[in-house]
Amino acid sequence: MTNTTLASPVQAYLTSVHEHCLEDTSGAVADYIPELARVDADAFGLCLATIDGHVYEVGDTSERFTIQSMSKPFTYGLALEDAGYDRVMAKVGLEPSGEAFNSISLEPDTGRPMNPMINAGAITTTSLVAGADAAEREARLLAAYGRYAGRELDIDTAVYISERDTGHRNRAIGNMLRSFGILEDDPDLPLDLYFRQCSIAVDCRDLSVMAATLANGGVNPITGERALTEDYVDTVLSVMTTCGMYDAAGNWVEGVGMPAKSGVSGGIIAVLPGQLGIGVYSPRLDAVGNSVRGVRVCELLAQQQEMHFLRVARSSRSAIRARHDVASVPSKRLRGEGDRAVLEEHGTRAIVFELQGDLVFGAVEAVVHQVAARCEDLDLAVIDLRATTEMHHAAAGMLLELRRFLLAQGRELVFVSALGEPALEAAAGSDPPRIFQDLDSATDWCEETLLGRYGTPQEQAGPIRLADHQIARGLSKYELERLESIVSTRVFDAGETIIRVGDPADEIYLLVRGEVSVTVEGADGLPRRLSTLLPGIMFGELAVIGQSARTANVIADRAGELLVIGVEDLQILAATDPTLHAGILQNMLATAYDTITRLTREVASLTDRG
Repeated sequence: MTNTTLASPVQAYLTSVHEHCLEDTSGAVADYIPELARVDADAFGLCLATIDGHVYEVGDTSERFTIQSMSKPFTYGLALEDAGYDRVMAKVGLEPSGEAFNSISLEPDTGRPMNPMINAGAITTTSLVAGADAAEREARLLAAYGRYAGRELDIDTAVYISERDTGHRNRAIGNMLRSFGILEDDPDLPLDLYFRQCSIAVDCRDLSVMAATLANGGVNPITGERALTEDYVDTVLSVMTTCGMYDAAGNWVEGVGMPAKSGVSGGIIAVLPGQLGIGVYSPRLDAVGNSVRGVRVCELLAQQQEMHFLRVARSSRSAIRARHDVASVPSKRLRGEGDRAVLEEHGTRAIVFELQGDLVFGAVEAVVHQVAARCEDLDLAVIDLRATTEMHHAAAGMLLELRRFLLAQGRELVFVSALGEPALEAAAGSDPPRIFQDLDSATDWCEETLLGRYGTPQEQAGPIRLADHQIARGLSKYELERLESIVSTRVFDAGETIIRVGDPADEIYLLVRGEVSVTVEGADGLPRRLSTLLPGIMFGELAVIGQSARTANVIADRAGELLVIGVEDLQILAATDPTLHAGILQNMLATAYDTITRLTREVASLTDRG
């Protein structure tokens, strides 16, 4: 997957969030570790990575900083894999401490740290990382972090030394853990590895991908490499939810509702399971040690895009149910050869996206990304909402932003919804989008628009000639004259029924002017359109060939004119001019073959799900 850099609606939205939060310059950088006090206090990066591998970046996303306490969930996951759930639980609890990250929160009866997100618990989980010696444990830790980030990571030596030389409180915690038997050996060994893990250098993009890896069930969405056993992902996310933001955890769960972890370097990672990961970097911290801007970013995303875990969609991973273009799946309007040639060439510039499930940010992002990424290759996009179950107002806003984005590029986006779409209509206000009640109507509109742009205008003063009709392909001048001698003309009015179900199949019809539709009765008793025919198209021939009664109705949409060939005349022609009769049958079969080929291609395109 590639990094998304074009100004898509998602990118534009994140830019607006970044600009809004940039105004807040409250808080102060951490200074109890000397190296952390030297960072650029104004740096501010925001990244969002989806489980499809798309990464959106705004601001100082390549600025390097140390991971600090954001390391704790990842080491906890590695400890679970190395030592097993039961052994880890015997050493570290799962209860929120309600206290600061460096608090000494131990269970009075067991001496266990309250949870793995406070320093006491993190030092303990670090002690459970497997390895023959310190060098191997460090290498395994770095390799594990690298699988989350999708690249090799290293340690910022200057920060490590600063942490090591000033980590007196952590040493006191380590000695206390040793006195309770939680640490089984010399505490200096796990303490040193803990200082090193906190000093791993990352950037904002790394954080978002690491968070997205947890959102993706432990598999890195860019590299496809598994970073954490799936069985432990829920455990890690649960602890992040209840304990990841220290003594602000309660407010965080209520106001943001995403599993998260902060670090005193100014970073925050947040995870929306099954959808995306967020990484924010801004060094100024609030009173409890969380990034001021980072918290505000996550609050805005949760509120505006409904990312709270209690409001996660019923189906968010794959909103795109099917995707096809107008060249592959045309409308039910059967057009003449000239128009068909134009649509076969340019129909790929109109793409239909059929959506499903609940539409929230994570679901709509995949749609927005695909449409925006194809912008240069399309003129028209259709979003079919008939299979969706719910559209949140934030998703409606994102789709309307996509529409405005396309309009600015000279493209157009329309929607399909049988009952209308209140969320879209409400969000659009005075600029409502075009909404069709069925997909065929939208496809027909796409075709007409493409023909207007790429076709040659054809002024029709009267009916088309028999020589230009499907049935006359390849016939000689003599054969055309012979055919003309057996056809009769019939004029019809709009709304007139030309064929009824059950009528005898005793005529073939050549449409030379006007428009008719072939319909059948649905299960609800209402007519269902199978196709709409334009001049140059024949109909009724298959029933004649099969010697059966009519199986569909044909009703005039617009007044027009037919050339009619009777079955008896065809039978006489078979006896008197077998060559001409064979040519007519060949053209009829060729037309039937074209119809079957088109339907087969449509079925193949419609089975391409996702």
